[in-house]
Amino acid sequence: MTVSLAGLGMGSALLERSGSKPTWAIVLCVVALCADVSFFSIGLGPVTWVYSSEVFPTRLRAQGTSLAIAVNRLVSGAVAMSFLSISREITFGGMFLVLAGLMGLATVFFYFFLPETKGKSLEEIGALFEDKD
Repeated sequence: MTVSLAGLGMGSALLERSGSKPTWAIVLCVVALCADVSFFSIGLGPVTWVYSSEVFPTRLRAQGTSLAIAVNRLVSGAVAMSFLSISREITFGGMFLVLAGLMGLATVFFYFFLPETKGKSLEEIGALFEDKD
């Protein structure tokens, strides 16, 4: 997703600055957008919902998942509501480059701070998140 968003940002920035609209830049933007949506659909989109339902202890799972969903919706709304205002200030391409940077930081965070839960039972996942103090 980071590479796709960076490609969309660079293609958009080129199209904004160019008097002529190079076909290859338009194709780059379309391919990058399709790639970003595809990678989100097979990765971060469903994983967010699965991970949030696995990481909370059984006794707090309903409340924790509800809170995670509420925060997800609020942040999504804030991004959607501010996108056009911010893109007017830093350009459309610049906005996608900022999103690519945020996605890069998120990838580093996910890799280093969120343990893998694939193939583990809920009890094993619970042990991963227990307070070790």
